[in-house]
Amino acid sequence: MTTSMTTAAAEPTPSPTEPRTGSAPASSHRTRPTTAKRRKLPHTPLNPRRSIPLTLVTGLVLVYTLLPLAWLVINATKSQRGLLDSFGLWFADDFNLWDNITRTLTYDDGVFVRWLLNTLMYVAAGAGGATVLAVLGGYALAKFDFPGRKAVFAVVIGAVAVPGTALAVPTFLMFSNMGLTNTPWAVIIPSLISPFGLYLMWVFASEAVPTELLEAARIDGSGELRTFFTIALPLLVPGTVTVLLFSMVATWNNYFLPLIMIKDPDWYPLTLGLNAWNAQAQTAGGEAVFDLIVTGSLLTIVPIVAVFLMLQRYWQSGLAAGSVKE
Repeated sequence: MTTSMTTAAAEPTPSPTEPRTGSAPASSHRTRPTTAKRRKLPHTPLNPRRSIPLTLVTGLVLVYTLLPLAWLVINATKSQRGLLDSFGLWFADDFNLWDNITRTLTYDDGVFVRWLLNTLMYVAAGAGGATVLAVLGGYALAKFDFPGRKAVFAVVIGAVAVPGTALAVPTFLMFSNMGLTNTPWAVIIPSLISPFGLYLMWVFASEAVPTELLEAARIDGSGELRTFFTIALPLLVPGTVTVLLFSMVATWNNYFLPLIMIKDPDWYPLTLGLNAWNAQAQTAGGEAVFDLIVTGSLLTIVPIVAVFLMLQRYWQSGLAAGSVKE
């Protein structure tokens, strides 16, 4: 016992200034998580501040946007009787979606398919041509300096401010004098003009295509066409897709211009065709086909939704970031 007490007394006692090798790391280890929990990260775009009012407003906008689509999908599954007797936001006792689709595509010798093909033709020629012209014009206005450039800018801005309905009657009179009314050209040619698309591509090309890249290509001996297609056009893909989608939606939903230009039902787009079916129930002896109208409206939005889903990966920005060393 005396020996053990002597040994214990002989061991050095750590001074207050010397760190303890056994207990200090454990103590610091216990305090680190507490310090990390108390530390708050600054609010950035990647770590935004939570806002309950903004969340509620976003939820209301989401409901307002999806409610008509839900109504359309639900009522497309109902028969004519179920459409009139059941609650609009719930299914009826019968499920007639596939039968409604078949009847819509075959009703009146398949005129719905003809209207669909007409709409696709108007979109391909009108919206596609408008996109090509907007890309070429926007790139030229953004990257080339020529006399009258500011005047063109003023004209484009003024054209954006003019609503399309204000030009419908003058356009009709002009096309009537040329004998182009009641033809597809009366819808395609006006659709080629997109002032907003031109302005959008002008602004996008000014930022997305660095002038230094174009100058480097010209120094290397590249011509203007080759420079545009190999260097500028890949950088303009996001803006091009945006203009294309806007032009497609505008042409697909165009109603007033075909209404005053086209009288032959064989050249109707889907908007006029569905309106003709709706007016059919109000004529003497006309057949009410409200179930086909709802189903046709659902089939009308399917291509637009599919195009948005396929092209959304091209909605990117900053493709030219880092391409030029400053």
